[in-house]
Amino acid sequence: MYVEKPMIVFLDKLASRSPEPGGGSVSALVGALGAALVSMVGNLTLGKEKYADVQDQVEELLKSSEKARDQLQGLIQKDTEVYADVSAAFKMPRDTEEQKAERAARVQEALKLATEVPFEIAEKCLEVARLSETAAEIGNVGAVSDAGVAVLLAEAAAQSAALNVKININGIEDVAFCEGKWSRIQEILEETAELRDRVVRVTYEKLG
Repeated sequence: MYVEKPMIVFLDKLASRSPEPGGGSVSALVGALGAALVSMVGNLTLGKEKYADVQDQVEELLKSSEKARDQLQGLIQKDTEVYADVSAAFKMPRDTEEQKAERAARVQEALKLATEVPFEIAEKCLEVARLSETAAEIGNVGAVSDAGVAVLLAEAAAQSAALNVKININGIEDVAFCEGKWSRIQEILEETAELRDRVVRVTYEKLG
């Protein structure tokens, strides 16, 4: 798994001609970085006498941010795996009508699975953006800039995941599936943009 290897391994592979990892994995990584920053704010607030009245909230914040980070880290690898399935489906033989039909069905199935991963990444990034707002509002003011960076990363990662959803649904024939996914993506992007604006504003206000 890429998260268990030196970062240079991921970056070198990303920069190469290899089709994976790609934008989906990058969006998951960026989202995970945002979640890690939220955790950083939480850890810098936990146990501080100045923030005694929010300790319970900070503990919950940390649990949520670490859960999101773990899930996004897993999606870095998952995105490479579903892409491999899509690639394998497109390489299936199509010499006969039966083979063509089998290939077409397999491609559709693989594309749906490949859509689900960046869709989940976008959902998790929305969660990170929400957690960033909590971190900015109740977290250690000395780390408020990190909460601001976290929401910027979460929003960028959600936008990046949306692009990967779009490129996959463009090849899917199931109209209801595509419309449902894209409608929800629009909702996610709208909320993450609103959260970005609010958290950045709070961040600058606290920075003075």
